[in-house]
Amino acid sequence: MNFRIVVGIDGSEAARRALHWAVTEAEVRDGTVQAIAVWHWDGSGTFAPMATTPAEERDRAQAVLTREVESMVKDFPTVAVTADIIEGHPARELTKAARDADLLALGSHGHSHLYQSVLGSISDECVRTATCPVVVLPATRAQAVAPAEALANSR
Repeated sequence: MNFRIVVGIDGSEAARRALHWAVTEAEVRDGTVQAIAVWHWDGSGTFAPMATTPAEERDRAQAVLTREVESMVKDFPTVAVTADIIEGHPARELTKAARDADLLALGSHGHSHLYQSVLGSISDECVRTATCPVVVLPATRAQAVAPAEALANSR
């Protein structure tokens, strides 16, 4: 039986930590990892502040995904890691992709409760709706960001 871990990738340090954890876990369990970047176009830019077109947003999401996966494959050459880019709502698409997975791994950005109540939390939504276990790797203290700073950095 192949142990499969789905990981959400968004270019953040938290997602990078989740991918590293997932690849390490897959190596121990002789499993595979499916890294997924979910993008959507609403004019604000998910992967690139100021993305001007849906195609540009998709291309930047693909570049982030490729960079993250190539880095892990270089460090863990014995683990099979696939990379997929999906358009849609992040939590919905990640839980859908993980329907038949053994685990869904995500990084926590470490935002405050106020930030999460205003903007929502992908990891919280995945925990509530996934049909497989969800591993949420907490942010380090250095990664925890104040809401005003996080909003300013996202533009």
